[in-house]
Amino acid sequence: MRAKLSYLVTAAVLVFYFVLVGSRGVMLIESGTLVTVTFGVAVLILPVIGLWFLWKNTQFVRRANALAAELDAEGGLPVDELKRTPGGRIDRDSADAVFARRKAETEAAPDDWRSWFRLAVAYHDARDTPRARKAMQRAIALHDGRPVQQH
Repeated sequence: MRAKLSYLVTAAVLVFYFVLVGSRGVMLIESGTLVTVTFGVAVLILPVIGLWFLWKNTQFVRRANALAAELDAEGGLPVDELKRTPGGRIDRDSADAVFARRKAETEAAPDDWRSWFRLAVAYHDARDTPRARKAMQRAIALHDGRPVQQH
């Protein structure tokens, strides 16, 4: 719940910022000179890119959460079996061992979205966010029956 609240607050702040920046772009365009119109158009591009990024990220999070809910209903969510340091951080060797099992599971069933979901969690636990995101995108695509790009 805390993560959802943080995400919503961050999204609201970003939308406010995009509106603020967009209004400045409109003000520049309204000035009417070549330089201010050019800068105004350039300034308006930033909120458009930001809103697109926020929308795509929100879609990704919603789809990943839907997969987690479905996997949880099936009883297939990965169990947190990771050892932790006294400070609460995940033990690297423990994360590596779980990752090796998840990778083998995914290699054995490369078309199963469930194995890709669990691999994404293992990548996340190993603090490899880019690969975690790619694995989750693959899980989402497989779940939705969309073609998966080979890398």
